Amino acid sequence: MSAGLIYTLSALFGYLIGSIPFGLILTKMAGYGDIRKIGSGNIGATNVLRTGNKTLALLTVLCDASKAGIAALISGALVTESLSVTASLVAGAFGVIGHNFPVWLKFKGGKGVASSFGFILATCPILALIALAVWLAMAFTFKYSSLSALTAAAVVPLASYFLAPSAEYTWVYTAIVILVIARHHANIRRLLKGEESKIKLKKQ
Repeated sequence: MSAGLIYTLSALFGYLIGSIPFGLILTKMAGYGDIRKIGSGNIGATNVLRTGNKTLALLTVLCDASKAGIAALISGALVTESLSVTASLVAGAFGVIGHNFPVWLKFKGGKGVASSFGFILATCPILALIALAVWLAMAFTFKYSSLSALTAAAVVPLASYFLAPSAEYTWVYTAIVILVIARHHANIRRLLKGEESKIKLKKQ
């Protein structure tokens, strides 16, 4: 099998796994209806948290974070060592793309924060932990989920330059970060206007 075909299959595999809308599936199973009809309309964990069900939000985070990471690990493990790194990065990156633009939901998905974290955790754990630390620090300080995500994302390219195994990782991570930031364009506008909602829990 040629390298090109392997990378194509890795991309398709990652995309299909990433496209599974766990936030939508879990909220419907829990009786909350269509998560796209409440809050921001997003299928990610932050919007799931707006139901007031912290357990459901945590499950959504774990499932969304697992998608791209699992795709990366499986793809890397199934090919020869010489192709494993690229196959892993391709599958993980397309896992994030699948989450953002799921074929099952007419390409209207999440913003890729959790899936990006899972992808990076699977391929460069120390970098993922640094990004998580930045997110937590920003979230506890300013109470804005979007600002926390944007700040953590911005740290990734620079930190990966020093911590990632090779430049290939840095280029792929940078592309994913650009996608995450682009998907937050509405949040950025609201932050600049002082209209962004802070992290808060709805009482059950």
